[in-house]
Amino acid sequence: MAPSLWQLLIVLAIVVLLFGTKRLRNIGSDLGSAIRGFRSSIKDDDSSTEQKPADSLPAAQAGVTPQPQVTVQPAAQTVDATKAATQDKI
Repeated sequence: MAPSLWQLLIVLAIVVLLFGTKRLRNIGSDLGSAIRGFRSSIKDDDSSTEQKPADSLPAAQAGVTPQPQVTVQPAAQTVDATKAATQDKI
């Protein structure tokens, strides 16, 4: 069952008596500024999402030179090559 109008007014009067009007006003303004900040961050995310497709172009189309790939030999092959070189000298 939903509370009646009189019950809501009584609860409102008790809340005002407990917290006071000044504190309730501060809570309301803090809540409003938090909601405004949330909305503005959502708008910022939407605008940055719209700009992302230009960033997702392949490197050749975006005018960026690709980085060369570097291959690293495992340590075991390097040790074997060193052993072979020293055995040839002996």
